[in-house]
Amino acid sequence: MSHFEQWLLMSEKYNRAMVRVSLAESVLARCSSGTGLIPIPQATAGTFAMMTARMKELLADRKPGYALEQAFYTDPDIFRTDMETIFYREWLFAIAACELEKSGSYVTHQVGAYGVIIVRGADGEIRAFHNTCRHRGSILCKSEKGNAPKLVCPYHQWTYELDGKLLWARDMGPDFDASQLGLRPVHCREVAGLIYICLAHEPPAFDAFADTIRPYLEPHDLGNAKVAAETTIVEKGNWKLVWENNRECYHCGGNHPGLCRAFSDDPRVTGASASDVPENLQKHHERMAAQNIPSEFQVGPDFQYRILRAPLLPGAKSFTMDLKPAVSRHMGRVSDVEAGTLMKYHYPTTWNHFLSDHAIVFRVTPLSPTETQVTTKWLVHKDAVEGQHYDLDRLTEVWTQTNEEDRRVVEDNQKGINSPAYEPGPYSELQESSVMEFVEWYVRTLSRRNESVMMEVA
Repeated sequence: MSHFEQWLLMSEKYNRAMVRVSLAESVLARCSSGTGLIPIPQATAGTFAMMTARMKELLADRKPGYALEQAFYTDPDIFRTDMETIFYREWLFAIAACELEKSGSYVTHQVGAYGVIIVRGADGEIRAFHNTCRHRGSILCKSEKGNAPKLVCPYHQWTYELDGKLLWARDMGPDFDASQLGLRPVHCREVAGLIYICLAHEPPAFDAFADTIRPYLEPHDLGNAKVAAETTIVEKGNWKLVWENNRECYHCGGNHPGLCRAFSDDPRVTGASASDVPENLQKHHERMAAQNIPSEFQVGPDFQYRILRAPLLPGAKSFTMDLKPAVSRHMGRVSDVEAGTLMKYHYPTTWNHFLSDHAIVFRVTPLSPTETQVTTKWLVHKDAVEGQHYDLDRLTEVWTQTNEEDRRVVEDNQKGINSPAYEPGPYSELQESSVMEFVEWYVRTLSRRNESVMMEVA
């Protein structure tokens, strides 16, 4: 029997089983009265089964220490699997809490098939809901951001409280029970001024991550910040290429002249590990610890997140072309202009820089197998005044330029991978150790969740 025939035979078995599993999961999720959460959308049973079998084979054939096979960067089925097993199941960075300034402030965010509303309630609590009316499914909030005393569907004016309860629906009859038709909630957590959401029915653990990063972020007082500037670009490359590019500075010297004026491309700094901290980095941590500013290397047990404060290059105080602070009104209690940058990442959606004068948060959102949206926001103290405390061009110049340079290298990388001549090459253990860690996290996460599906249908 040929490999293809074996695959088809296996898929037929999965096809029958996945129909049962998919129907059962959908019914259970819809009948869950405690949360109102909706089930993850799935591919058709037969397609999903073949995707799972093919994915298992690709992962088994993968060579550690090498880039991924072409299909991981181009294939629509693998992209769908990435969305269903990672982006629809992991905690995702959404916004800074300061963007929801007062009661009724909301922001909308699209993640694959899901539209989400994130809103501050009358009680001050930030919640997230699916942007879908419980009547006939129209979206509720059409703007990217705004403020509203109630959430009103534009179609038939069903009206919801800011906590998601259905308040009013016209002409629905005496037996209509509004209490059963509140907005579907999305898991939502705030940690030190950053908002994360999770689309899964049962989210993965969050507390260990939150407890790790909270003491590092609190000195920056992000709750008393504001967004001074925001950009969104679409990079024509797979989301994993965006991350791989971010996880190394092997490319920085040849591509980021502005960034490299202030930021070190020394892999011992950018790719530092808890067991190998260079002397200059250790001295910086000790100096900041004396100011009660946490700085030492912390990493999640599976490398999903990392936080570390690193010095900028000698003479650099911030990410500006003249190396001077971009904002004269400091954020929080980090008043030392030589505090450097607190670097944080959390897969699969965000990397960040927190400096003494401002912060920069980045959000990664896949759009297609070869398109990724990258949103960048510059945060400053809420009382900082443009033209008085900061110049917007100086504040944003370095990272606007760096984002454009990264877009170019990611798109060039994608074009080369699209070629039939592409084959995975080796990573540099010295320069690309963090890329290897990202790829290992991705492979482990995909393998674990695909193995779970395989066991269910075996």
